[in-house]
Amino acid sequence: MSTEEGPVEHEDRWILNLRGMRVTKISVDFRLVLILDSGWEVTLEAPVSLSHGTAHTSPSELLKPESQDVAAALALFGANVVSAVAFKSGTLRLVFDTGHLLTCSSDPSFEGWQVTGTAGWRFVALPGGDLAIWSGSACPP
Repeated sequence: MSTEEGPVEHEDRWILNLRGMRVTKISVDFRLVLILDSGWEVTLEAPVSLSHGTAHTSPSELLKPESQDVAAALALFGANVVSAVAFKSGTLRLVFDTGHLLTCSSDPSFEGWQVTGTAGWRFVALPGGDLAIWSGSACPP
């Protein structure tokens, strides 16, 4: 598990500091939800790109949470997060110790994904490609 307090802001991204956290539960309805062992949760509503290895050896697969077409995501159960980045452009990128890479872009019409965690942290990909962030010290509007 990560030893830092919380996410770290950079010019064009936030490092979510989920390194070492394990996917302990996966749920599906109109969303794909990855629950991590530390109280953090990744909720994906927009189409998600999931790949394994490099693009040359294994092309990415498009997962569609709204139609429950997410079976490939079961490979993430038990995986540990190696890197989690929320880009200020609205894209989320997660890398796992299994070699999987999950990428979810913002959606033009609705909130494409959100990551919620401890101390009131919440990251939301807003419609059209922006990122909203709340921490325990700030309340959502």
